[in-house]
Amino acid sequence: MHNDRTITEARLKRVLDERIRPAVYPESVPLAVTVWHAPGEPVPVAEGIAAGGVPIEAGAAWGPPWGTSWFTVAGTVPREWAGRTVEALLDLGFDENMPGFQCEGLVYRPDGSPVKGLNPRNQWVRIAERAAGGEDVLLHVEASSNPVILDYHPFVPTELGDRETADGAPRYRLARMDLAVFDRTVWELVQDLEVLEGLMAELSADTPRRWEILRAVERALDAVDLQDVGGTAAGARERLAAVLSAPAHASAHRISAVGHAHIDSAWLWPLRETVRKVARTASNMTALLEDEPEFVYAMSQAQQFAWLKEHRPEVYARVKKAVADGRFVPVGGMWVESDTNMPGSEALARQFVHGKRFFLEEFGIETEEVWLPDSFGYSAALPQLVRLAGAKWFLTQKISWNRTNKFPHHTFWWEGLDGTRVFTHFPPIDTYNAQLSGGEVAHAVRNFREKGGATRSLAPTGWGDGGGGTTREMLARAKRLADLEGSARVAFEKPSAFFEKAHAEYGEAPVWVGELYLELHRATLTSQARTKQGNRRAEHLLHEAELWAATAAVRAGFPYPYEALDRIWKTVLLHQFHDILPGTSIAWVHREAAVTYAAVAAELEGIVAGALAALAGGGPGGGTVVFNAAPHGRGEAPAFGAAAAAGPVRCVPPEPRDGGGFVLANGALRVEIDGRGLVVSVYDVAADRETLAPGAAANLLQLHQDFPNMWDAWDVDHFYRNTVTDLTDAETVEVVETAEAADGGAVRVVRAFGSSRVEQRISLPAGERRLDIATEVDWHETEKFLKAAFPLDVHADRTAAETQFGHLYRPTHTNTSWDAAKFEACAHRFVHLEEPGWGVAVVNDSTYGHDVTRTVRPDGTGTTTTVRLSLLRAPRFPDPRTDQGTHRFRYALVPGASVGDAVREGYRINLPERRVPGTTAVRPLVRVGNEAVVVSAVKLADDGSGDVVVRLYESRGGRARTRLEAGFPLASASVCDLLERPLAAAAADGDAVPLSLRPFQILTLRLGRRD
Repeated sequence: MHNDRTITEARLKRVLDERIRPAVYPESVPLAVTVWHAPGEPVPVAEGIAAGGVPIEAGAAWGPPWGTSWFTVAGTVPREWAGRTVEALLDLGFDENMPGFQCEGLVYRPDGSPVKGLNPRNQWVRIAERAAGGEDVLLHVEASSNPVILDYHPFVPTELGDRETADGAPRYRLARMDLAVFDRTVWELVQDLEVLEGLMAELSADTPRRWEILRAVERALDAVDLQDVGGTAAGARERLAAVLSAPAHASAHRISAVGHAHIDSAWLWPLRETVRKVARTASNMTALLEDEPEFVYAMSQAQQFAWLKEHRPEVYARVKKAVADGRFVPVGGMWVESDTNMPGSEALARQFVHGKRFFLEEFGIETEEVWLPDSFGYSAALPQLVRLAGAKWFLTQKISWNRTNKFPHHTFWWEGLDGTRVFTHFPPIDTYNAQLSGGEVAHAVRNFREKGGATRSLAPTGWGDGGGGTTREMLARAKRLADLEGSARVAFEKPSAFFEKAHAEYGEAPVWVGELYLELHRATLTSQARTKQGNRRAEHLLHEAELWAATAAVRAGFPYPYEALDRIWKTVLLHQFHDILPGTSIAWVHREAAVTYAAVAAELEGIVAGALAALAGGGPGGGTVVFNAAPHGRGEAPAFGAAAAAGPVRCVPPEPRDGGGFVLANGALRVEIDGRGLVVSVYDVAADRETLAPGAAANLLQLHQDFPNMWDAWDVDHFYRNTVTDLTDAETVEVVETAEAADGGAVRVVRAFGSSRVEQRISLPAGERRLDIATEVDWHETEKFLKAAFPLDVHADRTAAETQFGHLYRPTHTNTSWDAAKFEACAHRFVHLEEPGWGVAVVNDSTYGHDVTRTVRPDGTGTTTTVRLSLLRAPRFPDPRTDQGTHRFRYALVPGASVGDAVREGYRINLPERRVPGTTAVRPLVRVGNEAVVVSAVKLADDGSGDVVVRLYESRGGRARTRLEAGFPLASASVCDLLERPLAAAAADGDAVPLSLRPFQILTLRLGRRD
């Protein structure tokens, strides 16, 4: 037989594109269209429908950036269409390649009830399954003219990312607005041919199956009359029936398709637009569920359900019904799909608390899977938190984006920081926006790393990022791929059904230990410093507000602010979404975040001030009480308590240094600052050793060119290190006059570079083994990366970086490609490194990104280790003015520090003491007798019972025994999950609870109070 394969394949493509697809809608009539452009922000639905409008024709321009236009379409179904299926085709000017990233619409009936969403891949609205003919059609479309930020030429700086800087020029031209006959038979033929075309392309050209499909397609094309496609489509389908009914091989891979629309809660659009994106997508999906009985749709992020409940109750009612029917499945159990690297311990725990509680209260559903397809790496603390939240499965997709190393598993046990394991799946289809194309399905089979041990994988199916969800075309593909020779078997089902089956067949899956580090998007640890500082400050203020409000409630009858704390927590959790906290959203998002964080801080400061006033017993002419919210005692103030102030904190006065500069010495450390304002010696008196690497200077600010190959706000590429400028020139190196204040006796250093300026105050507190550095940067660079370097005379093959509820070890060397890929990593409050018996910590109040490198000593013997904090970046996409302006950072060098010292100093710098007028010492609500055990939260139970809830963890990576002493009469004690649900009674000994913790174990206790 002659090989005419390529001719038939080319014929198929042209006939599909030019004859068969256009015949899906063989007849059409135009609709009359009017438009009203809403001024400013979106208006209520009733107002938009009632506004009226002016006529607009196809081809007319509409839609300034971020505007809202209300289109009204009206027409009459021709009488000759009686008995036929009729749809409205509403094309707002879509580019079909950009679903979710451009204009969108939500269609309403005249009574204001939503019908479905419009997007580039979903432009139809069903008018009648069998039209009577002559019926009038009237629909309203709320259309958002979201500008395209990420265009075909990506990462181009644009001012369109904020309404305040965008121009007012229309972005779109209205296209087809018609009533049309929908030919179901032709549409089904299109689906048949597309599935076979996709499958055929993935089969080897020397396999019989490919040729069987090719010949069947050829016969079907022969059966199509190109001048009467509708009349001959059924015959063409008959010629495809045999190849479409051939069953899959017994060993065929099984794909569990899950309807999904990964909707970023903010990214290239502001939060307010996400509210509308969710409504559009949910409207589409509930409508599709009604049409397709086998379809199952999953939606994550409790926040997005809450938005529907608040802003679109009519859509939410449809969602609730579909949830009750088991078809619309809440997944994930988190408030948002958060970043997991940077949220603090309690914040990451509260993502589960608030997410799972919402699903329980609204739907009675205990979500068992954690659904984080798109976050930028996954903390080693997660497995324990997943299990403590009552979940048991974990899903991600993003690790497929690794730039250096291919992750070795798709289904595996993930072992976290404390040894807890969670059954994890990483879909081999390598997308969370699957369309079930032939290429995607075949890739999932080829790519699956568990062949021979497991037989199934999951495919999140639907347009995502900007929403859209699953389409009827994707469902048609799934039906044809349910049992088709040459393909994997595809079936829609709930994620829980997939996990149950996968776990049952592959319980002995391989184990991955430690963090799931994403070898990409490392700069998200630094971009948009204001957002990160707002988050860090809010987290610690929430800790204080809960602690002092609970203490004041127990001690002084203070009204505990349940509602306010719940609302504020949800606000902070929302802003930990994986495109907000990482700094990868448009300018509008970060501008609003700054305002939100300021409001959060003000409200929390008010709660704290009220609680402290109730506790301190202050009055005119009284003394001063020092409150300590940190989990370690400081001076006279116990952890979580208060004592009378003994005097102000003082810093040692600088003395002149030979050769220029100054010396700071307090008996524990002797610090030399040279004439350039650089720290050139930090001598540990007790250990009789120098902290800094020979010949090196610490607190050295270094500036790099920073222009990654792509993903500007997300990425920093390794080659940035090839060029560096050390900022050693100083305009000013002087002593700040000694004063009775925390910065008294500081050395002030001022530098200018580029268009920027930095001022630092370097001080040594009396009696402390800690060098404090306060830095203020007036930053006006672009495409630059600013770091603060600390070269240390420590030979260390690993560092300890704080993560949630513990710390994580990472190598300092680059022995393997896995080690080398971690050239920028996350730490919370400290980085610690040590030789046996002596270590150094670098602690901070607001940075996350850092790098650690090894250097050979000048004499060639041994190595030293340099820790650098990442302070600021200046990418231009998607926010061209990222972080321009003033920033303040505080960090400190702690020589001779153990890991326990690093933990203590990390809390100290983030939870400064508060001095309040008063005379009353405050006994802590709880005490622990072992400093390795750290209390991360003290609060009243969320259920309003008055019980005290305490969360604590082992912080040093070893086993620990202690007693938790309650500062009130104890009626009962129980061990709880994160949602404060009792798991087991805790054996109390009077008003204390003996505890034994394994390394990095998290423990939540619920303490009942006795009257």
